[in-house]
This record gives sequence, C-alpha cells and structure tokens, in this order.
Amino acid sequence: QVQLVESGGGLVQPGGSLRLSCTASASVLSFHAMGWYRQGPGKEREFVASIRMNGITTHAEAVKGRFTISRDDTKNILYLQMTNLKPDDTAVYYCTAIDNQRSWGQGTQVFVSS
Repeated sequence: QVQLVESGGGLVQPGGSLRLSCTASASVLSFHAMGWYRQGPGKEREFVASIRMNGITTHAEAVKGRFTISRDDTKNILYLQMTNLKPDDTAVYYCTAIDNQRSWGQGTQVFVSS
C-alpha cells in the first residue's frame, strides 16, 4: 500500500495562506487520481479538491477560487495552496490517492483563527 505523508498545516489568521504538501511513496503519475479531503470539528469528512492522472483538477464549491491543487511529478508531491483562509476552513486535511485501492495519509491540522 502506498504511503502518504502530509505536512504544512498550522495556525493562521483569517485571510492568510498556507500550502499543504503530501509526499507519496510512489510516483504520483501512477495513481488514477489524488486529492484532498478535510474534516472539521463535529463535521463529516468532505471533499476539497482532486487531480486526475491526466492533470484535470476539480475543486469543491466552498474552496473554488481560494484553494488550488497541484502536483510535482518529479518529487512525487501533491500540494494544496490555500489562500484567503476562513475560520470555516479549520479542519484536519487528508491526502488520498487511488490506484487499485484508496490510500489515506494521517492528516495535518489547519487552524484558522485570530
């Protein structure tokens, strides 16, 4: 099973920015798709963004225009650039990858507060 390790979370003020990284133990081009999900306090896990093998991206309406998913094919890293962060973005962010099965990282905490 592929290993996914997230990093880059932390405390940020509203309006601030963070970039999350997800380092994969296999080539990011080997996955049908990779993506980010999040789970806020007292909430269910929800879709944030995804990128397909062919590079096509999808972003949830709640983050469209503020978050951008991308990947570095040479470093096998998936990114989530987050800008104009809001308190509602507070959550544990999880990286996921799909090949023959779905794999998840351990998550990284993002806390947006003044």
